[in-house]
Amino acid sequence: AAMAARCHLAARFHHVHGANVRLDASRTRATRVESFANGLCFSQEPLAPGQIFLVEIEEKELGWCGHLRVGLTAHDPQSLEVVPEYSLPDLVNMGDSWVFAITRSHNRVAVDGEEAPVRARGLPWEPFLLIEQVRIPRDTLVGRSRPGRYSHILDDLYKMNVLPATARRSRIGVLYAPQPDGTADMHIIINGEDMGPSARRLPTTRPLYAVVDVFASTKSVRVIPVEYGFPSLQTLCRLVIQKHIVHRLAIDGLDLPPPLKSFCKHE
Repeated sequence: AAMAARCHLAARFHHVHGANVRLDASRTRATRVESFANGLCFSQEPLAPGQIFLVEIEEKELGWCGHLRVGLTAHDPQSLEVVPEYSLPDLVNMGDSWVFAITRSHNRVAVDGEEAPVRARGLPWEPFLLIEQVRIPRDTLVGRSRPGRYSHILDDLYKMNVLPATARRSRIGVLYAPQPDGTADMHIIINGEDMGPSARRLPTTRPLYAVVDVFASTKSVRVIPVEYGFPSLQTLCRLVIQKHIVHRLAIDGLDLPPPLKSFCKHE
């Protein structure tokens, strides 16, 4: 319950942001209105251990190279005299900030001295994502395309939870997991899949804020609230239905109430 209350409070952007960012009235949608830079945003509150800050890509803009960047910073946005133009390298060069660019085919990051691990893709009907001691309801984390005339092209991606990382409607989150030595590992989550530790030995003695850089081809993002706890009955029904159908459009032929059909197709 405490985590749920904290997540609800933090599921918005800080009023301090880059010069080219415009927030909506609820501060849950950030849009870069000019150029390709000065799109830096922060979470309203510092994150609690294991708390994910999740955003969905709402709009893309053609003509730019590069994509969304996410991470964590120990700098209180309120204390910044000037918001850096770029998260990479400007904010990172200030120290105590860890930011990574999201690529079209984002891979898990190798641990020092080890080969890159094989991607352990979770099944879409597994209700929780487990990261060390952190358990997060998976369904909210997964971005899915809308079914339509050509949805058969993307349906395998839909069933395997691998909507391209930089695609519109893709969902990307960041969190930190405490370690026995008193530090923390930062994890990036893409469409319900843990990319593994992307930064290690983060200090936990200072508050850590989420960083979202609405950069280049990413035009607009929206914060997605994540409710911790048991999945709802409606969500469990959707997972069972999705597990047993061949194609999303087959949902239309099921004897179900229209609102549940729409919910099952993620419309």
